[in-house]
Amino acid sequence: MKRKWLLIMLATMTAILLAACGTSDKKDKTTGDAGTDEEGGEFRVGMEAGYPPFNWTQQGDANGAVKIADNVEYAGGYDVQMAKKMAEGLGKELVIVKLEWDGLVPALQSSKIDAIVAGMSPTKERKETIDFTENYYTSDFVMVIKKGSKFENAKSIQDFSGAKVTSQLNTSNYEVIDQIKGVNKQTAMENFSAMRVALEAGKIDGYVAERPEGISAAAANENFAFVSFEEGFDTDISNTSIAVGLRKGDANLDKINEILKGISEDDRQKIMEDAILQQPAAQ
Repeated sequence: MKRKWLLIMLATMTAILLAACGTSDKKDKTTGDAGTDEEGGEFRVGMEAGYPPFNWTQQGDANGAVKIADNVEYAGGYDVQMAKKMAEGLGKELVIVKLEWDGLVPALQSSKIDAIVAGMSPTKERKETIDFTENYYTSDFVMVIKKGSKFENAKSIQDFSGAKVTSQLNTSNYEVIDQIKGVNKQTAMENFSAMRVALEAGKIDGYVAERPEGISAAAANENFAFVSFEEGFDTDISNTSIAVGLRKGDANLDKINEILKGISEDDRQKIMEDAILQQPAAQ
């Protein structure tokens, strides 16, 4: 009788262990992050959601916007649409995490997010701490100004000698301002929304941005224009291109490159044109 009882106990324990193993296996296969090449789970993407037309914040899900994690608002823009294609190709659910610019790389390194899709350039300095995919957009630098200002007909960056110029903190946009001789370089700003407000108020004469931001600013505010230079800034193409930031050694780097390769240049331009037209006027 005692032997029979022991056999029953052993059988019960074995069943429990097998069930636990099965649950563990199932969990492992469905909660992988961007550091694995398994399908399922979340693809957590970090962005400012404040850099139109690349990314912005809005109140609803119009034009394919995605709800921001732990927030009642939604994120829209070029980066969001590209991130959706990446998540679909990876077989994962896209989750948008809204972060300050300076918090993006630390969040990636600490695994709070799986990727940075935020109009970030793959500069040499950034490549020392994180990996990047192939470029998913390439542009050039322009100067956003007040329409009708004395700088509207500028042909060279040197025409801005003496002008009050700024750009975003910790970006190559801000660094290249030093190439303008005699420029009155202003303190860097946190985001482009703040720069637009400063330009409108006359606190600055212009700010350096990539062309999509120039088009975006001019479309959002009839008082704004942007200058494309015949004699522009001397900068590496990595400073005017944007790519997806990933943790060092991310297993999905090749897969995401494959997904991006499948998006034609015409499709990329169409997505950007749509983003420029759809951006909230307030931003």
